[in-house]
Formats: sequence, C-alpha cells, structure tokens
Amino acid sequence: MGATGLKQIEKYTLWDRAYAELRGALLAGRFVPGQRILLRDVAGELGISLTPVRDAVNHLIAERVLERGTGGQGGGAIVPPIDPDQFRQLTIMRADLESRAAYEAAAHATDSDIALLRQHLVQMTDHINEERRDHYLEMHRRFHFGIYALARMPIIQDAIETLWLRCGPVLTIVLPEYVPYLKKTDYHAAALDALQRKDAQGVADAIRRDISEAGTYIHQLLCRREATADTQAG
Repeated sequence: MGATGLKQIEKYTLWDRAYAELRGALLAGRFVPGQRILLRDVAGELGISLTPVRDAVNHLIAERVLERGTGGQGGGAIVPPIDPDQFRQLTIMRADLESRAAYEAAAHATDSDIALLRQHLVQMTDHINEERRDHYLEMHRRFHFGIYALARMPIIQDAIETLWLRCGPVLTIVLPEYVPYLKKTDYHAAALDALQRKDAQGVADAIRRDISEAGTYIHQLLCRREATADTQAG
C-alpha cells in the first residue's frame, strides 16, 4: 500500500484496472482538491508501467474528473478545486438521484443485504470514534453504494458515482471540522431501519436528509474557508 492507499496490481492487467483503482481512491477521498497526481508515483504504487496509468489518467481528464497538469501528458493531472457554489449544485443533484435509488432499493433488499449494511454502519461508527478518517470515508462509500446497488438501476448508479468523484476530495479536507456534526443525527441508521421495514419512502427521506443537511453544513465550511483565504490574500 502506498501513501494514497492504492493497491498493487499485476503487470498483465490493462489500463482499466489502473482506472478503477484511481476512481476508487477518488471516491474514498484519498486525494484532496488541488493535489497533483504524478504518473510515475501512481505507476510505482500500482506496480505497473507508465502507459496504462497515463491512459487511465487521460480518461479521467476526459470525464472532467481530473484536470491536465502542467507540461502536457507528461505532467500528470490535478484534482480540481471546488468552490462553494459548485459543491451546492453537486449536493442538489446527489440528493435527487440518491434518494431515488434508495427508494427503489427497498423493493430488493434481503436480510443478508441488510446485515452487511449494518456491519458497514458499525464500522463507520468505530472509525469516526477512533479518528480513522480514511477508513471512515471508505466505509461510508461502501454503505451508500451498497444501498444504491440494490436499486438495480446501473445508469443512475453510474451518474451517482460521477457526482461522488467530484465530492470525494472535498470530504477529506472538511472531515475534521465535520466530525462533531456526524454524531448529532444518524440518518444512516434511520435509512437502514427503513430499509429493513421495506419502507421505501422512509429510506429515500433519510438519504435525502443525510445528503442535504450534510451538504448545507459543508457548504458553510467551504464558504468560511473561502472568505478566510480572500482575507489573507487581501
């Protein structure tokens, strides 16, 4: 495991494995806004050559998940910064899509599905209490996407993942300030309880409130950071 938690992959695999690892790292918040991603570093962590890494990075740039670094293709990529207004727009889209996927999930959830999600929820609580923030973000992703996968709506799930790719790096930088808020209202537990009751609207409402209220709080944090940066620059 390297500095960003990327797992080594076999040399015979193609660029799509490198692409999947980078997407997973972005989704789990292992990169921060403005961070430079160097092709040589990523290739070293994954144990592969530069070519599949370059192809994977170029694909993420084409999807507007990453931005081209200085120096052309050889300069790697940069995780794009995100301003408060952009984050607010992403939150609006996430709330609509993810609550819909959660609604559909209620019709398909089995006892074993719910048991696995409950394990994720317990681990999330343990990680946040013990300040293992990277582990929390990864388990947080697994919990949410575990619900959305039950919806059996792959097109919507792909769209949700794209939105998370933009939001993931922001969560990394605001999580320390956000921890006290996490302990106030547990919408994750509410969503899981509703899922167990087959209460589709209850699951959807819990997920929507989780995203919207957290989004509002993080938006305020970003606004304060932006104001502080402007003051210091002035």
